[in-house]
Amino acid sequence: MAVRKPLLQCINETLLFPPELHILVENNIQAIVSPVHCPVSPPPLQIMKLTCNQSDLNTHLSLVSRAVPSRPNQPILANVLMTADAATQRVSLAAFDLTLGIQTTFSAEVQSSGAITLPAKLLNDIVSRLPGDSQVTLSETEPGAMVTLTANAGRYQVRGLAPDEFPDLPLVQNGEAVQLPIEALIDGLRGTLFSTSGDETKQVLTGVHLKVEPETLEFAATDGHRLSVVETSSTDGDNASATKESFEVTVPARALRDLERMMAARTSSEPIALYFEQGQTVFQWGDQYLTSRTLDGPYPNYGQLIPASFERQVTVDRRLFLGALERIAVLADQKSSVVKLSLGEEGDQVTLSADAQDVGSGHESMPAQVSGGALDIAFNVRYLMDGLKALNSSEIQIQLNSATSPVVLTPLGAMKMTYLVMPVQIRS
Repeated sequence: MAVRKPLLQCINETLLFPPELHILVENNIQAIVSPVHCPVSPPPLQIMKLTCNQSDLNTHLSLVSRAVPSRPNQPILANVLMTADAATQRVSLAAFDLTLGIQTTFSAEVQSSGAITLPAKLLNDIVSRLPGDSQVTLSETEPGAMVTLTANAGRYQVRGLAPDEFPDLPLVQNGEAVQLPIEALIDGLRGTLFSTSGDETKQVLTGVHLKVEPETLEFAATDGHRLSVVETSSTDGDNASATKESFEVTVPARALRDLERMMAARTSSEPIALYFEQGQTVFQWGDQYLTSRTLDGPYPNYGQLIPASFERQVTVDRRLFLGALERIAVLADQKSSVVKLSLGEEGDQVTLSADAQDVGSGHESMPAQVSGGALDIAFNVRYLMDGLKALNSSEIQIQLNSATSPVVLTPLGAMKMTYLVMPVQIRS
């Protein structure tokens, strides 16, 4: 019977290694034939996966994208934070430029929870071009690094950034919220936002000043040439405002325009909760949040700018007046944008006129109720048109004293609004 030699002995005899190398070969062979103990692989990381309607994703993505800066000083600020929660079956989107922040949530089919930040503009451009009735699936290809978006026959990969670097939105919810009726907010913003200044050197004038009282809510805005003040009720039927103390705050017009768009996109009439602390305001409406820094500095004492009495008064149909202004503006805009308003001696009409040298001229009269005597006064035509569009009534009242003093326009039988505009001096 043949006897098999041990493996090590066969190798040594065949290779005829010197004795001093036998030990080395033996050690290597033992290492080869020894069992290998592989480490246990960790469980796979949970990756985000969700499916939602294109219309829902597009609507909410467009909303939060307003808080994405055009020139971010940090790469992460150009992204939108997307968080999916399988427990609640909801998806949250957030954007923040360190001054203005918007967060919103919507329903979706969430297979697994997760979070990632994605380039806002790129994602918005892709989603907005998808069919409106399509189902969109987003799944992380690389956790915190890449997402695959599929819809119908399309498949797109978008590289993102880890959510850990995304700054937290300063959601102030420690104090007591003031419940603001949505109709009061809509009226107040519509009547004042157009009067804010676009000059960033006049920082406090680039916002709307809110004065919150237990029973009233007052909005005010001025750019130095005109002033809008709207007073509304801070109570909604039997639901009184939650505040027991008065406070004032100036909020940037940009943030309030976005709030106005948020309110226009929803049909709910539930009040908006306003949280305020020094330097920060938060508006909450259901599952949507808008947070903004406040504007520092004292707001002008606008009450003292409004004359206590007037010598002349004009009542005119708002639509007729606005239509005539729009036609006269065609000529006024050719040169100085100045339109002249003439009050007739007879007290039954007013005349608008514009003279654009080397271009042409025009005038138009309309019936009106005039008291106090004749007067010629000039205005920037755009300032008058902006005010007339905001005065939501069939008739308006124009109160004035002289050709160089402030003029006040108010609606008749509508919301309590005061629109003050400074006249333009013209040569006789």
